[in-house]
Amino acid sequence: MMFTNRFRTVPVAGMLRRLFVLRLYAIAGQALAITGVNFGLDIRLPLLPMLVVVGLLALLNLATWVRLAQPWPVTAMEFFGQLLVDVTALTVLLFYSGGSTNPFVSLYLLPIIIAAITLPALYAWALTAICVAAYSFLMFFYLSLDMPHGAAAFALHVAGMWLNFIASAVLITFFIGRMAASIRSRERELAEARETGLRNEQIVALGSLAAGAAHELSTPLATMAVVAGELQYEHGANPALAASLHILRNQVAACKVILTRLTATGGTGRAEDARWLAVDVYLDELVAQWQLMRPTIGLQTCWEGARPAPRILAEATLGQALLSLFNNAADAAPFEVALEARWDSRALTLDILDRGQGFNHEAAARAGEVFFTTKLEQGGFGLGLFLANATIERLGGSVRMLPREGGGAHIVVCLPVHETRTP
Repeated sequence: MMFTNRFRTVPVAGMLRRLFVLRLYAIAGQALAITGVNFGLDIRLPLLPMLVVVGLLALLNLATWVRLAQPWPVTAMEFFGQLLVDVTALTVLLFYSGGSTNPFVSLYLLPIIIAAITLPALYAWALTAICVAAYSFLMFFYLSLDMPHGAAAFALHVAGMWLNFIASAVLITFFIGRMAASIRSRERELAEARETGLRNEQIVALGSLAAGAAHELSTPLATMAVVAGELQYEHGANPALAASLHILRNQVAACKVILTRLTATGGTGRAEDARWLAVDVYLDELVAQWQLMRPTIGLQTCWEGARPAPRILAEATLGQALLSLFNNAADAAPFEVALEARWDSRALTLDILDRGQGFNHEAAARAGEVFFTTKLEQGGFGLGLFLANATIERLGGSVRMLPREGGGAHIVVCLPVHETRTP
């Protein structure tokens, strides 16, 4: 919930709810003070009008409690109106209890502070002017109390000022502190939203570039396939060369499939042909696909989890992200790559381990940045980790980069899964 009007949006959540709680304490304190002063200190107060004001505040708070259950947002004007009612009630109570001579007159500062923290400047200044006017009014117009004279009156006034200070200090520290914390939390959320927006803009730009590159690469790949086929036909008698050319043709075919899939999806997030697959089946298919692309990789796999395994949404972007992480591990140490997966009814945890050079804490912290790479000597562009992070986070997962014990890199991928329902 946040305060909105047609002029300005104020990013504060739950302020009306906190004002509701604050008013509960105020109502209880006012009722206690009125009865205590009237019967405990034997200072006669006009009980009927004062208790009527307290009762009306209680009715307003009941209406506020009902309003908080409604779905529509709280406007700045509505919140300002609530504070204005509190100021009016305080003015009436002070009018019947000594006016500006009442030590609790400084409670006017509390709604001013709340308005200054939560509302636009126009509303804050308006409430400040109203409070100043009310205080000024009470300097000249009020009902005097039948107070004792001399030292006893001064002692009562000092005691009232002391109680007022304690109440104000507690209320400001607790409630205003909570309000300020809410504002800081909202600011952090807005900062995260801005960062996400900037990253999404980068992804959209990369998607457009990738789609254009896919069209441009189709022609040279077709030429490479033709040339590799002719060479394989001409040198079929040489088994070693024929095997190498066969691998080359397979790699070219894999590139053409990837480019075809890229141009078909156009970079749009979730592919229409996404399937729900059991986690173990999905991982087996993904590893088989990767081994066709990297047939020389020394790979170890270990899947651990209950059978039947939970399901995961096998969409193209997720597969591309995981394959990118697999390729990074293979580039770092092509003969020592290990994939270890564990799952339960809520999440899949996939560990990608290699024995390469690894990375330091700075590299791990910058993994989500576009154009950051740890493979400068290999001509890396820094897109793999960035896109893998973005894709997996979009699906509700996370990626962590850790150093591996004994040397190398350890990438931990966590993804949500869905339980398999048996008929």
